[in-house]
Amino acid sequence: MKLRNVIAEEIRRQGPIPFSRYMELCLYHPELGYYSRHAGQFGKAGDFYTSSDVHAVFGRLLARQFEQMWRALESPPHLELVELGPGRGLFARDVLDWSKKKFPEFFAAAHYVLVESSPALRQELGGRLREQIAAGKASVCASLEPAGDAPAGLSTILFANEFFDAIPVDVVDYRGELRVGVEADRFTETFVPPPPGLLDLLDRYSVRPQEYERVEAAPAALRWMERIAGRIGRGFAVIIDYGYNRAEQVAGRHRGTVMTYRQHTAGDDPYAAPGEQDITAHVNFTALQAAGEAAGLAPLGLLTQSQFLIGIGEETQFADAFEECRLPQEQAKVALQLKHLVTPAGMGETFHVLVMSRGVGKEKAAHLGGLAFAR
Repeated sequence: MKLRNVIAEEIRRQGPIPFSRYMELCLYHPELGYYSRHAGQFGKAGDFYTSSDVHAVFGRLLARQFEQMWRALESPPHLELVELGPGRGLFARDVLDWSKKKFPEFFAAAHYVLVESSPALRQELGGRLREQIAAGKASVCASLEPAGDAPAGLSTILFANEFFDAIPVDVVDYRGELRVGVEADRFTETFVPPPPGLLDLLDRYSVRPQEYERVEAAPAALRWMERIAGRIGRGFAVIIDYGYNRAEQVAGRHRGTVMTYRQHTAGDDPYAAPGEQDITAHVNFTALQAAGEAAGLAPLGLLTQSQFLIGIGEETQFADAFEECRLPQEQAKVALQLKHLVTPAGMGETFHVLVMSRGVGKEKAAHLGGLAFAR
């Protein structure tokens, strides 16, 4: 059975569904969802790529930052490094390999936990990180467990790169809340008065849509921030994604950001190929930070990816990127890849980084390289 038919049948039974439910089915249906069916979405041969697909330097720079965070936590003998939505595991492999080579004390303390809901991706992760898992340095699980399930006093660094953009969003049009219906096997859009809770989220963290506009709200993302805070008894959260803050929305930007990706081509029709294309929305970092604070996390900085990575790499002149280059041609290639990560023309200004913590002295956190431009 096709996912289109499954969704249409649910609509016929229940009536038009919120866009967030439609997006949830498209991406996470247990058998037919985009992230459940296979593990071929990532990289040049897939539909999109992440920073880890660009060059190993992304993982190497973050390994350096994680090591600094571990020292800010007073170098605990055991540390859990938790990644949400780890994809193919390239980032995890780069972080572990570079830490083993450059930061052996940190590597000895760290255990890498990859949280992935997709069975297909969990299988791929198990293969790619077979050696690390066998050595007890990594594990793969299907869900994020609360801190109460971890050993008392365990320190944690939680990392999420391009995780929140794939969390289902509700869409509010100038005509009302968007509901997805079906007519003659075609999905249609209808509108109902937004519930008070949804309007409250817009008034707190976003804007109400003007005529011919639509905006997104992600209650599920705020619940994830509560879960993240519940996972960190003591430690840090580092969240990287393309997104915006409320001031940018008030200025008229980042409205109607639902996008699709298929074979490296961006589109704007989420109804075209349910289950066969990625559906994303830009991330509201104002809302994420507020949810984290309400759950007990302290904000340390909200920066662009460019500011964050340059802050980490500045001390060593980005030696992590160029160390293994032997020829001028190799150096030139790596320089182009690094440029893509940090310049406005690449990912540098589009992506934001939110760093939060719990139980860490501000004077210790102030020395983190990634926060140099937040000071």
